[in-house]
Amino acid sequence: MIFIGIYARKHATNVSDFVLGGRGVGAWLTAFAYGTSYFSAVVFVGYAGQFGYKYGIASTFIGLGNAFLGSLLAWVVLGKRTRLMTRRLKSATMPDFFEKRFDSKALKIAASAIIFIFLVPYTASIYNGLSRLFEMAFHVPYWVCVAGMALLTCIYVVVGGYMATAINDFVQGIIMLVGIVAVIVAVLNGQGGFTAAIESLSAIQSETAPNMQGAFTSFFGPDPVGLFFVIILTSLGTWGLPQMIHKFYAIKNEKAIRTGTVISTIFAVIVSGGCYFLGGFSRLFGGEAIMENGKVVYDAIIPHMLSTLPDLLIGIVIILVLSASMSTLSSLVLTSSSTLTLDFLGGTVLKKMTERGQLLLMRIFVVFFVALSVILAIDPPAFIAQLMGISWGALAGSFLAPFLYGLYWKGVTKASVWVNFIVGIGITVFNLFVPVFSSPIVAGAVAMIAGLVVVPVVSLVTPKLSSKTIAHVFDDPPHNPDPAEL
Repeated sequence: MIFIGIYARKHATNVSDFVLGGRGVGAWLTAFAYGTSYFSAVVFVGYAGQFGYKYGIASTFIGLGNAFLGSLLAWVVLGKRTRLMTRRLKSATMPDFFEKRFDSKALKIAASAIIFIFLVPYTASIYNGLSRLFEMAFHVPYWVCVAGMALLTCIYVVVGGYMATAINDFVQGIIMLVGIVAVIVAVLNGQGGFTAAIESLSAIQSETAPNMQGAFTSFFGPDPVGLFFVIILTSLGTWGLPQMIHKFYAIKNEKAIRTGTVISTIFAVIVSGGCYFLGGFSRLFGGEAIMENGKVVYDAIIPHMLSTLPDLLIGIVIILVLSASMSTLSSLVLTSSSTLTLDFLGGTVLKKMTERGQLLLMRIFVVFFVALSVILAIDPPAFIAQLMGISWGALAGSFLAPFLYGLYWKGVTKASVWVNFIVGIGITVFNLFVPVFSSPIVAGAVAMIAGLVVVPVVSLVTPKLSSKTIAHVFDDPPHNPDPAEL
């Protein structure tokens, strides 16, 4: 990883190269960067265990939703449009897009503040589950694992920027693909094969649907409504997350988008579908090992499932989870540092900063955000832990609708973006203090769906953008385009 960072340093000599890889990143690197940023230890250890335990085999639909809604449809709907519009507007970040698309510096500052507040806790949460895996495998302190992973990630991101991140994501993605297949095969063999595992699972009774026979092997599981909201949040949410959309800014051309769409979808089917499919058998590995104070500890389920595997496979799992976590961490800290440097500070107190100064400051902030994520992960304050739970919903609830409509519809107004920011954050944060919805996941899904209604409704009754701004934004294709860019 460090070698790749050094190799890629020639691609990080200016701001565009450091943040976007010079907008020349190919299909395979972009697709793997998208997939590995999508799926971290949170998915493999936390979500797969939690939702597999709740919904059984039906949790596989979450992985398929991630593949076809969160990957395939996202690439088809957002890929080309995002690439063309951000190049035309010379936009490098999500807040920068909001400023230039809606002619509002205040929107850029507000968006960058939202990213800083909710992305930093999310960065800390990706270490989730690593402690139990390392304790199970090596009996080493959690902080040693976290610090080592953070140091490796910090070195290659600081030295090589986005290109180093993309190349490392490709390597880490291959590890994830091989690892998840090997683990599924080993776990099922340990239960006597797929058929025997299904028979054993079908005999377990659900607490939420006690009259339902074979609830955990049924098509939609014991709680189809809850399953639906999880699919919406984890699949549609990627459409509004700045670290995911950023991948479309950097891709080389439209041919790469078409190829990347296929690769990204297949990657998601195997990795995410495999994770949730594996988690679907978690009820077969219950007992005291996953209980604390009479309650199920979801983060303990997957490590307990894997504790019976041969040492070699446990080693593969450790590398798999480390790879998933480092790839996501690198994407998040790069997004946070570039947003804080270019959008928040660059738009307020450091307006005359040189490009060299911006590059240095971004590298400093990468180190700062990695260090902060370690501090928060080792001993998170209560409010940070709460922010971790709602960060995905708050970010996607705020950005998904105005970004999506802003790419395609000329009628989106500045006021509708402000209202959506308020609604997206309002729903997710309010639910923390007054739990109207059953969980932060449901609140986040509701925030995203609400935004898809709020933006067009508010846009119809508020002042439109100037015709000059609209003409500049939607001049598609641009005059005298460079054939190489098309």
